[in-house]
Amino acid sequence: MRAHLGDQLVVESPATGAARRDGEIVGLHHEDGTPPYDVRWSDTDEVTLVFPGPDAHIHHLEHEHSRAPREPLPDTHETESVFTAPRSARAADPGDIGRRVGVERRRQGLSLVEAARRAMMSPDYLAYLEEQPSDPSLATLIRLADALGTTVAALRGGGMDLPPGQGHALLHPRLRNLAPEECRTLLSTHGVGRVATSAADGRPVVVPVNYEIVDDAIVFRTAPDSVAAAAAGTEVAFEVDHVDDAMSQGWSVLAVGPASEVTEPEAVRKLTQHAHTTPWAGGERETWVSIRPTSLTGRRITPSDQ
Repeated sequence: MRAHLGDQLVVESPATGAARRDGEIVGLHHEDGTPPYDVRWSDTDEVTLVFPGPDAHIHHLEHEHSRAPREPLPDTHETESVFTAPRSARAADPGDIGRRVGVERRRQGLSLVEAARRAMMSPDYLAYLEEQPSDPSLATLIRLADALGTTVAALRGGGMDLPPGQGHALLHPRLRNLAPEECRTLLSTHGVGRVATSAADGRPVVVPVNYEIVDDAIVFRTAPDSVAAAAAGTEVAFEVDHVDDAMSQGWSVLAVGPASEVTEPEAVRKLTQHAHTTPWAGGERETWVSIRPTSLTGRRITPSDQ
């Protein structure tokens, strides 16, 4: 048997031949459309992994109005593996996996339709995963990870509490310095970086902050009585990096320059209005600090042949 996304899987009662259960095929596990399928059942709205048995058939969408004969099925046993909560148990917001899928999709610049096509699943089902708490099957996660250029572990949040760099070093690594222009590109428009400054007692401290890039300046907001706010009026270092554990590669950028508090009301208003995110730490953090780099350096680790 072969199916397409959006086709209907109908399971009939052996005794009467009437439909016992039906659902929409929202995920394919093989490019040729052969079983198994991810099916969202119409009676419970659950999504299950199904190996259709002899009491099931496919209702193809393109045959809906032509009443084409139904396709015979091989003599296999039907088994199901539920991997989402029933409708009554759902919350109104997405689960952790859905949030990670949505973030990775947007980070790759993919529309819902394009990401679903790459993952061989229905756009409606992908939207469902992003919007509702769910526990997709391993096969679904593998397809999603491949489509989004990430890993199953990353979508599941594995290693979230571990520092980056747990992988093995490359056999033949190459460490090269980055030009200032490449450093500016890697800093991009926003993200999370670290401010290195001195505490009131003179001891060095490093504080992570959500930052933005505005007119070549690094800006972040913090609480007025915080260590990060005390950096205003001093020279500081600001560091941002990225580590790819799977490939044992990474880069880091270091900016050094004077920090100052942004006090002009119109400038503060524009920064607040155009900020990509509020500070992850929460609380009242309305003091904006700007760093104007006088030195911008970086390094990248890659295989020696790159």
